[in-house]
Amino acid sequence: MILTLLIHCPDAPGIISAVTGFFHSQGGNIVYLDQHVDKQAGVFFMRLQAEFARDQYGDDTEGSFLKSLEEDFTSTCARQFGMDWTIHREASKTRMAIFVSKYNHCLYDLLGRYETGELHTEIPFILSNHDDCRPIAEQFGIPYYHIPVNKENKAEAEARQLSLLKEHDIDLVVLARYMQIIGPGLIGEFTNKIINIHHSFLPAFAGAKPYHAAFRRGVKIIGATSHYVTEDLDEGPIIAQDVSPVSHSHSIPDFIAKGRDLEKIVLARAVLLHLQHKTLVYDNRTVVFA
Repeated sequence: MILTLLIHCPDAPGIISAVTGFFHSQGGNIVYLDQHVDKQAGVFFMRLQAEFARDQYGDDTEGSFLKSLEEDFTSTCARQFGMDWTIHREASKTRMAIFVSKYNHCLYDLLGRYETGELHTEIPFILSNHDDCRPIAEQFGIPYYHIPVNKENKAEAEARQLSLLKEHDIDLVVLARYMQIIGPGLIGEFTNKIINIHHSFLPAFAGAKPYHAAFRRGVKIIGATSHYVTEDLDEGPIIAQDVSPVSHSHSIPDFIAKGRDLEKIVLARAVLLHLQHKTLVYDNRTVVFA
């Protein structure tokens, strides 16, 4: 059994020694450790992985052993250093719902990675405000829910979405070009657990046709940004970004094609980092461990 521990807390001497000593005392073999100190904020961040052999926890199940370990960690290290922390079993699969509208390039990419085993996750359903992507869900054998959204039914639609997410025990929501604003109720239930993707021109080229506007301006790079969703539109903590050069020789369709390729790559990278428990959010920023 491999456990992944994520920590952030006020920086202080002795944190690494205390945490590694704790896991050693529990019979764990530390196979990975990375840490970062934000000196300006005085905050310490750590990601640690420890491996436990079956004989380390005897006749106990993994679940009961983990519960006991969490209780001991809370009463020792966490309390001593005022830690915010989470611990995850590597074998446990995150349950991920995908929201999509009409653009299907990110959806196809995620499902392809899912089918080949690249994404360690379960996808109980795909949800859309349109019916266009239903054939894709059927192709991959995943349930598809069509919930139209308009000004009149937005509250009702969000209530149905939230009900489905709870019914299926969803841990993570991925907006694979879902072209609707997520309401505060859903964001509140899934804080730092909703990932979005969009072009990186914001705030310069906002609106329905950013690549057209960027082309007219003569930009020399285009990019994509993936971030956690907050109530401040497109201003959540950034997880991953990438860019591609463009020039006068590229047309608007070239811009759009390059942009969509970047969107697929950057969204998949962000999702993978989250699934591997490599992201920590603090003060609307992320610490992303390699």
